[in-house]
Amino acid sequence: MTRKQLIDEIKQKRSFLCVGLDTDISKIPKFLLDYEDPVFEFNKRIVEATADLCVAYKPNTAFYECRGVKGWQSLQRTLKIIPKTCLSIADAKRGDIGNTSDMYAKAFFSPNDSGFDFDALTIAPYMGEDSITPFLKYENKWAIVLALTSNKGSLDFQFLTDHDEMHLFEQVIRKVNNWGRPDNIMYVVGATRGEFFKDIRKHAPDHFLLVPGVGAQGGNLQEVCTYGLNKDCGLLVNATRSIIYASEGEDFAEKARAESLSLQKEMQEELLKAGIIS
Repeated sequence: MTRKQLIDEIKQKRSFLCVGLDTDISKIPKFLLDYEDPVFEFNKRIVEATADLCVAYKPNTAFYECRGVKGWQSLQRTLKIIPKTCLSIADAKRGDIGNTSDMYAKAFFSPNDSGFDFDALTIAPYMGEDSITPFLKYENKWAIVLALTSNKGSLDFQFLTDHDEMHLFEQVIRKVNNWGRPDNIMYVVGATRGEFFKDIRKHAPDHFLLVPGVGAQGGNLQEVCTYGLNKDCGLLVNATRSIIYASEGEDFAEKARAESLSLQKEMQEELLKAGIIS
C-alpha cells in the first residue's frame, strides 16, 4: 500500500483506526474451539465486523508463533482475508544484522518465498542501519521502527540523553530518517506518551506514527491528536484488547464492531477539527 492509498483510505473511512489481532486462544469465546482453526475463525469474524471502520490490521506474530505450525497457518489464513484496502502490519519487532534481516524481509514481504505478503513490519532499531535497510528494498512496503513505546521498560533506555539533552528516542528518529522516506518508514510511538508527540513531530513532521496504547492501556486519543496529527493525518492509532475482547460471548464480533465504531466516531471528529476532512 502506498502512502497516497493510505491517506485516501483514511479520508474515505473518516478513520485512522488500526485493529490489533493479538489473538490468544485461551481468551476467545469457548464455542469457537469447536472449529478446525479457532484462531482464524475468531479473526475472520473480527475482520468482517470492523473492515469498514478501520484502515489497518496488526497481528502480533508472537500470538501465532507460540502455537508452532498451526499458529503460522492461522496467521497466513488471516492475512489472506484482510482487505487489500487495509494496511496489513506484521507486529514482529524484528531487528538483526544485514544478512539475517534480508531473510526476515523475505519472510514477511515475499509471498513467493514464504507465502506472506504483509504491507508493513515493526522493527527494533538497536542494531542500526543494516537491521532496517533490507526491509526498505521492497516497493510499497513499510518499515515501522520502534521509537517511543508505552511499556514501563521504555524508561530504561529510551529516555537516556546525550550531551545536548536529546533523548535516545529522538536520536533514533533523526538517524533513521536518513535511511528512508516518509513513504516507507513509520515510527511506533505509544499513546501513553502523549506529551512527547510534540517533540517527535519536530524530528518527523511528515512520517506516519503507529500509536498503540489507546483503550485498555489508557492512552488518550484527544491528546495524541492534539500533538500528533499532521496535514495528512499521519497517525494509525491501534486498539486491541478493548476491541477484540469486548465480549466473551457469541456476540463478540458485534461488540467489537460497537467499540470500533465508537473510536471511529471520535477519530472523525478529530479529522474534522483538523480540517483533514470536511
